[in-house]
Amino acid sequence: MDLRDYRNCLGTFATGVTVVTFNTDHGKHGFTANSFTSVSLEPPLVLVSVNRKIKSCAYMRDNAFAVNILRGNQQDLALHFAGKPREGLEIRWKEGDYAPYLADALATIQCVPWKAYDGGDHVLYLGEVKHYQYDEGDALGFFRGNFFPISSDAGK
Repeated sequence: MDLRDYRNCLGTFATGVTVVTFNTDHGKHGFTANSFTSVSLEPPLVLVSVNRKIKSCAYMRDNAFAVNILRGNQQDLALHFAGKPREGLEIRWKEGDYAPYLADALATIQCVPWKAYDGGDHVLYLGEVKHYQYDEGDALGFFRGNFFPISSDAGK
């Protein structure tokens, strides 16, 4: 199988963009993820798929985390947490009851660890939702390697 071409195929599935954040012994950290989904309402569970090659994968094990759903104008945050630092970017953190989160995100979902599963070259982390908050506004989308705003009016 041509893995690059397969990845291109997967890129035709438009997704939202999140930054997953957590505390470590070295401070607050995070990474950009579009492999995020809700799993269950009872109990409330979400899933984040994390590449085993990134440092954050090990930090996620048995650690509370927050999923920050980005606003349509937060491409710089997405790039920064994807390992492409943005000069002069101000990152406004808040300390949640369970995990640190980004102050200006469209929505934030704080989780405690539920289970972790082998997912090939990824680890599938399930978190039990303990707190959430959300706001009105446009979301940040990702399609075929490009960011785009998803209008909050799109479904009206």
